[in-house]
Amino acid sequence: MRVLVTGAHGKVGRALVPRLAAAGHDVRASDLTRPVWDRVDPGEPEDYWQADLTDAGAVYALVAGVDAVVHTAAIPQPIHNPPHVVFENNMMSTFNLLEASVAGGVGRFVHFSSETVPGFIFAHRPFEPDYLPIDEEHPVRPQDAYATAKWFGELLCDRAVERSDIRCTSIRPSWVQDEASYERNLGPIVRDPSVLIANYCSYIDVHDLTDAVVLALETDLPGHEVFYIASPDTIGGHPLAETVRTHYGAERVELRPTAREDASAVSTAKAERLLGWKPTRTWRDYLDEQGRSRA
Repeated sequence: MRVLVTGAHGKVGRALVPRLAAAGHDVRASDLTRPVWDRVDPGEPEDYWQADLTDAGAVYALVAGVDAVVHTAAIPQPIHNPPHVVFENNMMSTFNLLEASVAGGVGRFVHFSSETVPGFIFAHRPFEPDYLPIDEEHPVRPQDAYATAKWFGELLCDRAVERSDIRCTSIRPSWVQDEASYERNLGPIVRDPSVLIANYCSYIDVHDLTDAVVLALETDLPGHEVFYIASPDTIGGHPLAETVRTHYGAERVELRPTAREDASAVSTAKAERLLGWKPTRTWRDYLDEQGRSRA
């Protein structure tokens, strides 16, 4: 397929563009950053467009001629920009891309949503999930501009498949890590489970995530499906129940049965069942038991 990847210069996009090319797809890449005017480096896409996705005209031009869209571009947190900037950028980018995709007859749209959609991580008031591991059936109660816009993007996908032949997949990735970020981000948590992050020590390797995107592009699933994508274990291999009860003090959260003591707080059973996705990487591939890089 000819696939448009937005946010091509972000953490996910940098890994996704060569992954799609390796899978045999023809990639058009886009981001806000400037193109390379000289000969591009090996592995970089020749077809790169600098575009502002909040500009509908630019988006219609960008989508023209592609078979599928993977929309990773976004302001990735609600804490470094005013709320209205986060919401407007992320909401209008998704809206414009879906409108252009429907108008242009795009067959498959992969929307990067967020693990924050249920309401935790950036909540303004204290929030605990109803149960863990969390899954796609959990109630949605977002409080912040980022999570709300991501959820609204999922709703746009619901409506798009009702009024056109497009098929949509929304991916809710956990905290994404690449080779450069494992030690900095996860190292302190490997060493000390009391170093808390608001998703109960869950993460995803960027290469496992790009594998899920390839499957989402190539699936024959109809309509719109939402999938969590996360690694199967907690950061540091800390027992989930102990982490939730002792370090987070979450006594009221229902802990559902898991296949392993250090199971992730995010269930990926749906992605494994419907997409055939299986994670193959772990923090242990990059860090030792003290959270130091193996490189």
